[in-house]
Amino acid sequence: MSKPADDEALTRSGEGGAMWMKGADMVVEALRREQVEVIFGYPGGAVLPLYDALYQCGIRHVLTRHEQGAIHAAEGYARVTGKPGVVIATSGPGATNLVTGLADAMMDSIPLVAITGQVAKTVIGTDAFQETSIIGISTPITKHNYQIRHASEIPKVFKEAFHIANSGRKGPVLIDIPKDVSGEEAWFAYDDPPQLPGYQPTVVPHHMQIRKLMHGLQHAKRPVVLAGAGVLHARATEKLLAFVEKYQLPVVQTLLGLGSFPASHPLCLGMGGMHGSAAANKALYETDFLINLGARFDDRLTGKLEHFAPQAVVAHIDIDPAEIGKNVPTDIPVVGDVGEALSMMLSIDVPPPNAEAWREELLRVKRELPFWWVQDGSHIKPQRLIAEIARITKGDVVVTTDVGQHQMWAAQFFPLNQPDRWVTSGGLGTMGFGLPAAIGAHFGQPDKLVVAILGDAGFQMTLQELAVIGEHRLPIKVVIVNNSALGMVRQWQELFHGERYSESLLPWQPDFVKLGEAYRIPSARVERDEELTAKLEAFLREPGPGLLECVVDPNENVYPMVAPGTGIHQMVGVKP
Repeated sequence: MSKPADDEALTRSGEGGAMWMKGADMVVEALRREQVEVIFGYPGGAVLPLYDALYQCGIRHVLTRHEQGAIHAAEGYARVTGKPGVVIATSGPGATNLVTGLADAMMDSIPLVAITGQVAKTVIGTDAFQETSIIGISTPITKHNYQIRHASEIPKVFKEAFHIANSGRKGPVLIDIPKDVSGEEAWFAYDDPPQLPGYQPTVVPHHMQIRKLMHGLQHAKRPVVLAGAGVLHARATEKLLAFVEKYQLPVVQTLLGLGSFPASHPLCLGMGGMHGSAAANKALYETDFLINLGARFDDRLTGKLEHFAPQAVVAHIDIDPAEIGKNVPTDIPVVGDVGEALSMMLSIDVPPPNAEAWREELLRVKRELPFWWVQDGSHIKPQRLIAEIARITKGDVVVTTDVGQHQMWAAQFFPLNQPDRWVTSGGLGTMGFGLPAAIGAHFGQPDKLVVAILGDAGFQMTLQELAVIGEHRLPIKVVIVNNSALGMVRQWQELFHGERYSESLLPWQPDFVKLGEAYRIPSARVERDEELTAKLEAFLREPGPGLLECVVDPNENVYPMVAPGTGIHQMVGVKP
């Protein structure tokens, strides 16, 4: 089709419902077609045409105060909705500031569509102002990336990008748009499905592998289900509950799988791995039949591989075939969507395994060796702080965390009974994640209170995003767990480096209360255990945003712990 002859035709429908549009308007229309509700971003020279098109377009845009904040907010949104988060940044430093978030989303299989501006096509390769090859930089840390060379490519690329980001093993997709492409005109048509013959993820597992799994299950004496984030990505929590109850199987969860199975359920053993529960790690070590549902057997879960489930027949269900057998030898590989696999497993009736004695043993360990802390003196114990937040809110909140000791205490002491309430950085372990992720989580679940549990160090990496909370009066409660240290670094230095605290202590801190007040957020501090409950209740009850600095025992460590290089059965600190 040729270009319309008059300006009025710029928005006129053409053949097959196509419209003649500018590139920037095409981007906005593509986002509308993908039902994007909110965009997180930061403008700059190379995306000015796009921001001009976004002006009063009807899609909400949230201006963060740093591009890293924007992409972590997009992650938070994606993690609580299951829909792709969308982020926009300009060329050069704007694009490179997205790198940490892209890597974080790639490691944790989070669907994102990142749109970056680029210098004009005519100067690409000349080291023009704010030119950076974000395609080259992001190739290892995205599921796929594109650089658009003509406006006519925009509809096809955007349709493919959203499909790739949110199908198969989910992940981030980056679209780089040179500035002059935004001003080009072409026909826009968005009805055709994406044509990607080389990208056909297996969704429905092979029925023979499912039958083999179910046959093995009925003969197991010590079966265990390991629930990973794949259960949540597949929206399969109800199917998991039905399967577990049908066969009365104990359940262990990964850090990112928390919320996939109710923590209050009698068969829930809690989190496994480096800081997992005694019952969960006993189950993983002694099991003779392990069903892995969408977990990737990372090192923080397995400990030393030779000691992980050494007696088990391992069945691994994962939508990414590259994960199966990568770390742990797999006897029954099942490639496909966890939800589809569970549906097939539920449709096959086999006798339940004779595992009552095994269940009772694990439940005894769960009762006798719970997570613990010792209350001594007036210091606030961080474990009690987390437990009190859970008690006061009845768990009916979205929890975001940063990374480190407070993250592990939150995983241990905040029972998660529902999916899509737990937002944390798993594989990459990104400090600075928790505060902007809370902003994205709010826009994903605006009817829920969001509690951001942050360490004093990680908070200071992205604290500028308090401006977004203050400006929009977002009902986000920021809890700073202040131990005046890089807590997990300090713990490892204490345990494995002769108590040489090399650059891990933070004796000089800002006044966090005044800092919160500077952003016009009601802020307070609590330092003594006897004041904790009353101040927490008042803080969490007050509507609107809030910041509470909790000064906790600086010497507290996260236990139990599987030390690096040891097996999952060699836990220390199981008992006080």
